Amino acid sequence: MTQNQKKISAQPWHAHATNEVLEHFKSDPRGLTQEEAAHRLEAYGRNRLKPAQRRGPFKRFLMQFHNVLIYVLLAAAAVTAMLGHLVDTGVILGVVLVNSVIGFIQEGKAERALDAIRKMLSPHAVVRREGQTHEIPAEEVVPGDIVLLVSGDKVPADLRLFEVRTLKVDEAVLTGESEPVEKHVNPVEEEAGIGDRLSMAYSGTLVTYGQAAGVVIATGEATEIGRISAMIAKVEEISTPLTRKMGKFAHWLTGAILVFATLTFTFGIYLRDYTAADMFLAAVSLAVAAIPEGLPAIMTITLAIGVQRMAGRHAIIRRLPAVETLGSVTVICSDKTGTLTRNEMTVQNVVCGDRQFSVTGVGYAPHGDFLLADAETGPDQHGDLIELARAGLLCNDARLRHNQDVWELEGDPTEGALITLALKARLDPASEQETRPRTDVIPFESEHRFMATLHHDHDGHVFAYVKGAPERVLLMCGKERHNGRDRELNREHWESLINHLASQGERVLAIATKCFDNDKHALQFGDVEDNLTLLGLVGIIDPPRDEAIVAVETCREAGIRVKMITGDHLITARAIGKQLGIGDGIKAVEGKDIESLDDASLRKLVAEVDVFARSSPEHKLRLVEALQANDEVVAMTGDGVNDAPALKRADVGVAMGVKGTEAAKEAAEMVLADDNFASIERAIEEGRTVYDNLKKSITFLLPINGGESGALIAAIIMGATLPITPVQILWVNMVSSVALALALAFEPTEPNVMRRAPRPVSEPILSGFLIWRIALVSTLFLIGIFGMFELALMRGAALEEARTIAVNTLVSMEVFYLFSVRYLRAPSFTMTGIKGTKPVLMAVATVLVLQLMFTYAPFMEVFFGTRPLAVMQGIEIVLAGVALLVILESEKWLRGLLGFTAESSPARPR
Repeated sequence: MTQNQKKISAQPWHAHATNEVLEHFKSDPRGLTQEEAAHRLEAYGRNRLKPAQRRGPFKRFLMQFHNVLIYVLLAAAAVTAMLGHLVDTGVILGVVLVNSVIGFIQEGKAERALDAIRKMLSPHAVVRREGQTHEIPAEEVVPGDIVLLVSGDKVPADLRLFEVRTLKVDEAVLTGESEPVEKHVNPVEEEAGIGDRLSMAYSGTLVTYGQAAGVVIATGEATEIGRISAMIAKVEEISTPLTRKMGKFAHWLTGAILVFATLTFTFGIYLRDYTAADMFLAAVSLAVAAIPEGLPAIMTITLAIGVQRMAGRHAIIRRLPAVETLGSVTVICSDKTGTLTRNEMTVQNVVCGDRQFSVTGVGYAPHGDFLLADAETGPDQHGDLIELARAGLLCNDARLRHNQDVWELEGDPTEGALITLALKARLDPASEQETRPRTDVIPFESEHRFMATLHHDHDGHVFAYVKGAPERVLLMCGKERHNGRDRELNREHWESLINHLASQGERVLAIATKCFDNDKHALQFGDVEDNLTLLGLVGIIDPPRDEAIVAVETCREAGIRVKMITGDHLITARAIGKQLGIGDGIKAVEGKDIESLDDASLRKLVAEVDVFARSSPEHKLRLVEALQANDEVVAMTGDGVNDAPALKRADVGVAMGVKGTEAAKEAAEMVLADDNFASIERAIEEGRTVYDNLKKSITFLLPINGGESGALIAAIIMGATLPITPVQILWVNMVSSVALALALAFEPTEPNVMRRAPRPVSEPILSGFLIWRIALVSTLFLIGIFGMFELALMRGAALEEARTIAVNTLVSMEVFYLFSVRYLRAPSFTMTGIKGTKPVLMAVATVLVLQLMFTYAPFMEVFFGTRPLAVMQGIEIVLAGVALLVILESEKWLRGLLGFTAESSPARPR
């Protein structure tokens, strides 16, 4: 974007009169000359978004290896290669390659988000040049061009409108609000947000109704959508909690392995008189024993299983680490329309005369009743109600279609709500239209803010129905309908009712009627400008989803705060928030208030306020950044291009799958297949389950490596023979340990998972409790491995036989430890705990078969130096595992008796 373009696009053209805008761009309603258009195309450039510079595929792939944990695995591969075990080297390198390929495929979402935005621009435009209409490629539109719009067009550039006829524009891609916006040509306030700039039409939005002409004030990167594209490119992606924690863990593990290997090497040479060659092999064995080679594979598989589970609950995960991140979310910033609400306008209140009816049921399905003073009443008992419902049905251009239990709307959502109201009042649309056919119409236009239709019935009566903005229709009325009779209009009474319904966040429509002589066949403005009879008011709202209300309460119990950030009006946002249980129904902030705050003030504000209205892309991005500055882990929902920067910046971006734009989906980590807030809550539950299972896997694997390492260190300190060889350690780590740990990835959700507080961001992946448990279990493994090995030697067993006993003891202890680690807090000596799950039983059976093959197959003797064992030796090996389980369960019981907990805590109030 040139400096000139920046200067021009920064001007508040929405606040300028149309003649000033045309004069500034040296244009007029006849349009530019072809020569001037060509000159400006060269000066301003083509009307398109430039692709960002990217890293090439090869460099992107190489960057996947730039990770400390990957370096540790590569070191393990090098060690095994040095030992001549190329099969094991290949397995480890395979794990590294799989992880790197996954990262390579998942990377680049920002580039794809930008591509998606570029595809949203219109491919062509209709312009007026030298008084003639031309259809040209949208890329050739220039500032000052006169663009013509009709229903169905995608706006090709940012326009200041100067001719409008009943124009409605769907600006959901920019504002997130699905209701088309009525446009006009009058200037608006300079401070008006995007959704309130009614004199503008923005690039990428869709014309749903009417016609217009406008002068181009910005093209390409200078447009509103181009500015958002630039914001996405600049937003820095943040690492996930799992990435950060595993990074720290990998550094810690690497350092610990190097230190222990060096100390062991030094100790053996100087204090035990081992040769340097022997101690080098011993140090290599220690390193192999300490590295949890299977952990990255287990992590990837556990996350992948979480992805599969979430997909079954309507949450599609695009990046694996997002699964775990969901489990640590502390704040959800949600859009309103379609996510927290149904995105189906519904009449909730009807006022006729001195009676106010509540209408039950939501959406376009005509299922619901009428309540009067909280008591159900039949609509046929109230003639005024039936007449109002009939008027709303006939003064209407929308259609409802019933398709396999789904009611689909064709037309304006507000008019769809009026049809549903009529169906609930037991009116038949086809019969009503046949009995009272329409003979003329005054279409709705923003200038007069009402619609009127003329009807004749078969008895010769002629009458008009009028619906529109209540303040406008009220001025046209002189009477009101009351119990079937007309009486003088009580204007103050109706104004009070209008204010009351509006304060509840409802969109209010007034409906009126007027009778004419039998020879009336055409309807003019003058016919309906006065002497109308007011039939009543309807209060329409996009109601909250029932399941969203429950999900918000569940999130609160889980210590997760829900914030609603919407482009809707303040009153509506506040009212919907109150119904959902978000905020207190009083505190709410508009986007213009956010602009006046510095970062420190905004950080304080987001801690206190939960409802934000009339929000722009910058506001949403700043709110996410302010929450993260307060150490919150943020999930952000969105569906429009305007949401993409905040989706990318959030810890977990959640896009809508049904009504979301491709730009939003590409910028997000998760896509909701049903656009339902409740699916986010269920995804968080799955995320917490995934983290629990990852933690169980780590708690399972690390003590095994610790026990193996401890047995080797103990042997070196005592000057004894190593109880397990490096190749035997690799067998255990890459075969039996992985098979058993994999069963933990399928563990079901714990009952209290959504009653715990979110994990603190600063909590390490190894808590104090887990460090204690790993130390305790490692010591028990050390005693079991080394003890059984030395006992076998004392009984006269050969070295190979003693090592076979040691390896099988290690695996036996792993199997029984698996049953204990499934419940870090609860006892495992229960029927459910002993019975296990199907994956646990399958894993145990698999390991049993593999160990029998390891012990008794002749070819395994060649590879691993094993020897067959007697039945009594097998029984002793199993008893060693049982002893481990009894000790660990006793420790759980003792901790509970003394009042110690693991790391669970009640959910904190938020």
